[in-house]
Amino acid sequence: MDLFNYSRRQANEVNIGATPMGGTNPIRIQSMTNTVTMDTEACVEQAKRIIEAGGEYVRLTTQGVREAVNLMNINIGLRSQGYDTPLVADVHFNPNVADVAAQYAEKVRINPGNYVDAARTFKKLEYTDEEYAQEIEKIRTRLVPFLNICKENHTAIRIGVNHGSLSDRIMSRYGDTPEGMVESCMEFLRICVEENFSDVVISIKASNTIVMIQTVRLLVAEMEKEGMAFPIHLGVTEAGDGEDGRIKSAFGIGALLSDGIGDTIRVSLSEAPEAEIPVAQKLVNYIQAREGHLYTPGRVAKDFDYLSPSRRKTTPIKNIGGNYQPIVIADRFDESTEVDEQFKPDYIYSGQTLPENRREDIPYIVDAYNWNPEEKNTYPAFSYKEIFSMHFSKAELKFLFLPYMALDREVKAALRVHPEVVIIAQSSHVNRQGEFRAMVHELMDDDIQNPVVFFQFYEEEEVEDFQIKAAADMGALIFDGFCDGLFLFNQGDLSHQVVDSTAFNILQAGRVRISKTEYISCPGCGRTLYDLESTIARIKAATSHLKGLKIGIMGCIVNGPGEMADADYGYVGAGRGKISLYKKKECIEKNIPEEQAVEKLIELIKNNGDYIEK
Repeated sequence: MDLFNYSRRQANEVNIGATPMGGTNPIRIQSMTNTVTMDTEACVEQAKRIIEAGGEYVRLTTQGVREAVNLMNINIGLRSQGYDTPLVADVHFNPNVADVAAQYAEKVRINPGNYVDAARTFKKLEYTDEEYAQEIEKIRTRLVPFLNICKENHTAIRIGVNHGSLSDRIMSRYGDTPEGMVESCMEFLRICVEENFSDVVISIKASNTIVMIQTVRLLVAEMEKEGMAFPIHLGVTEAGDGEDGRIKSAFGIGALLSDGIGDTIRVSLSEAPEAEIPVAQKLVNYIQAREGHLYTPGRVAKDFDYLSPSRRKTTPIKNIGGNYQPIVIADRFDESTEVDEQFKPDYIYSGQTLPENRREDIPYIVDAYNWNPEEKNTYPAFSYKEIFSMHFSKAELKFLFLPYMALDREVKAALRVHPEVVIIAQSSHVNRQGEFRAMVHELMDDDIQNPVVFFQFYEEEEVEDFQIKAAADMGALIFDGFCDGLFLFNQGDLSHQVVDSTAFNILQAGRVRISKTEYISCPGCGRTLYDLESTIARIKAATSHLKGLKIGIMGCIVNGPGEMADADYGYVGAGRGKISLYKKKECIEKNIPEEQAVEKLIELIKNNGDYIEK
């Protein structure tokens, strides 16, 4: 894989009805209905809305055999109206349902965590090697007949691993780790290969973007070792709604698409399914615009571990680099002093002049030739062309705007003798991520430890477009451990507050800086047992001021306790109109009437001392 130049990973082609995936086919877009699968008319109408928005596959939950059989009627309803979009059955817990669904859907998703293995109980179990081998044989015994049914019906399958539903058997040997998720998938893939069944797609997801990115990278590497090239479905589970859902999804999916990984994507939003499609299309289009770009001559640093990167070693200066959390720099060329206190930037760059009415609680950065050393709490910014004059500056903290192609011997020599310099990396390249990576890898190999802040320039008029592009550009850079700071600049009609909050939300999506409450909320499906969107809104209204708290909001038990395992509190559908509340993985109260559940959640947070009044 070339980390500095974009090209798509070559995957096998998989036949899925009239819409094949992988190979030379475009990256496919998909969504999932949230209607009851027994309601044929509702499913058909929602599927049509997904398709007309641009969805190329439509997934439906199939809890039981009845739902699996009704896929036939849904399929007929769509085909009779001229739609040939493939349907995907989503199966959990019951392999018999998968056998039936394979006769009526073009693809069937099975979850290795609960296909044969018992549902997780979070108990620590021990398996001898012999017992473990016996469990693998159980999987083979049950999976092979299913594969034969799929062969007879020309049905594809998706092996869909979720971080929140690893089996106790996998947990016992690997723990709740990316390695465990990969092995859970590989066990099934090896059987498919041995049975000469090739119409297989893989997904390996988590609500934690860092776990998701690392796991997919590991999976691709493991498949390559074993001579496999199955196409990959990308998604961040329980990404949430609004800006959270868009930024987390673009961060995780974008980081992998940028490396050429991914043949189909689903952006999981806690909104109407058709709302997911334009977000996914924008993300794919933005990444694929890099095709055929000008070559970037980078080299991989000898100490860089792509599969398990750690934060780059840097010399701390003030509150930047070292073990400090990444900073946010914001521009205020218009001399505005307005900031959202929750998303207050660490530094403000004001360009050529220092505003007279500047804020005293935020340091300012001014172009070096106008910087006055007598002005307190201000620091100079140099261009790379001003290296010589930088030597004479007595400032205790300096910033250097630097493009990759200007990183020559003279600049490197200056950086070595000036540890007080923070690099503000610039790029106008179509694949700016490639250039930024090349710069940091070169710094690492030359043992230059100045912190790096990434300057990302946009010209967006729409908030959603800005959020998607900025998050996609930063995903791999943050995951790779390169980000000591972020400077988003938008020359478009967006407020400073939108730009600032986007920067902080990207850092939160990457788990490197927490600035607000995090919500792990599922997108809903036919299994959802309450009104998801209105419930999320009510919980957010009551808890959004609780900085640093993680709250899981799950429609049902399928991935609930597992996917929100690192959440502080959980709100999970337990039955029609009934809710169970969790503290970490422990169920505190079961079957609360829905109308009382939000208040009970707040009460639980208060009882544990984690609630403060607004």
